[in-house]
Amino acid sequence: MATILKKAAVPLCRQGRSFLRSVSRQRKLHQHPMPSMSNAPSITESADGGKAVDVFTRLLRDRIICLMGAVSDELASKVMAQLLCLHFEDPDKLIRVFINSPGGNVSAGLAIYDTMQYINNPIATLCIGQACSMGSLLLTAGTSGMRYASPNSTIMVHQPLTSGLQGYVTDLKIAAANMKRTKELIQDLYVKHTGLTPLIIEKALDRDNFMTPLEAKEFGLIDQIL
Repeated sequence: MATILKKAAVPLCRQGRSFLRSVSRQRKLHQHPMPSMSNAPSITESADGGKAVDVFTRLLRDRIICLMGAVSDELASKVMAQLLCLHFEDPDKLIRVFINSPGGNVSAGLAIYDTMQYINNPIATLCIGQACSMGSLLLTAGTSGMRYASPNSTIMVHQPLTSGLQGYVTDLKIAAANMKRTKELIQDLYVKHTGLTPLIIEKALDRDNFMTPLEAKEFGLIDQIL
């Protein structure tokens, strides 16, 4: 009987060891997670001796900047640095900015906007996917005649959004005055780049205003449809 139990225990022990090894591998995977899909894919160039570079670095060599995702302080820092780098490399050469953004932080977006206006380079802006909220302002801030949108893209304009405010009445009044100032600033920028009257812009930005590329062209946000 003991011999039979020993023979039966052998495969069970093997299964147990196999299970423990599997658990150990899973723990290692959790300790060292696989790279996320958000990481930039890399390509290999023979000109660099087979050196792998991420695609965004490769595109930057051709003076192409990708403004992808929500407008945040981090994204603004990257885009501003790339704009300045290309400007100081050649202050007269074209820069192309591809935009696919749902919008985001107003101050971060205005930092990108001011950088675009500061440099002398002609800037072609191209919407692929969507350019909403702050994304649409950056799209229309490109050099006149060089603002594009793909046929199936979406452009949306609206007034700046605010989250719930709390605090003393005096602080709320200050915050409300600042929100009003920001709203008027955004409206003035759309007036500047579309050529429309302040009244038309104010009405257009009153609510979420989604546009097709053709509607955006008629509105003056873009110049051409790809």
